[in-house]
Amino acid sequence: MKNFVVKTIANAGALAVAVWVLDKITLTGSSTGKKVGTLIVVALIFGLVNVLVKPIVKVLTFPLFILTLGLITLVVNALMLLLTSWVAGKLNLSFHVEGFWTAVLGALIISIVSWALHLVLPDDED
Repeated sequence: MKNFVVKTIANAGALAVAVWVLDKITLTGSSTGKKVGTLIVVALIFGLVNVLVKPIVKVLTFPLFILTLGLITLVVNALMLLLTSWVAGKLNLSFHVEGFWTAVLGALIISIVSWALHLVLPDDED
């Protein structure tokens, strides 16, 4: 359970950094508390998308992983971020990613920040 909470907090922090850095990733809300709540829900959605959908996409694009020496990972992560944005929109959450290239930059930022936060907040599996 602790591992799940740590990963959700790391995802929420990484998403917050992406919202802060990129103008085309938006998070709106009337108060800071609502924004934090939305970020936590979006982090949960992002985690679910990465657990359920990402492995399937990786298997289907395996030849591209080999051909591009893993660089296709940025595209897959961007697609997972766009899917998260779409699901958040369907749930009437105020989180939106505008465009593919914004999603690529956002996915890169989220990956780097999540990695850094994982170093600071290690989980039980380490």
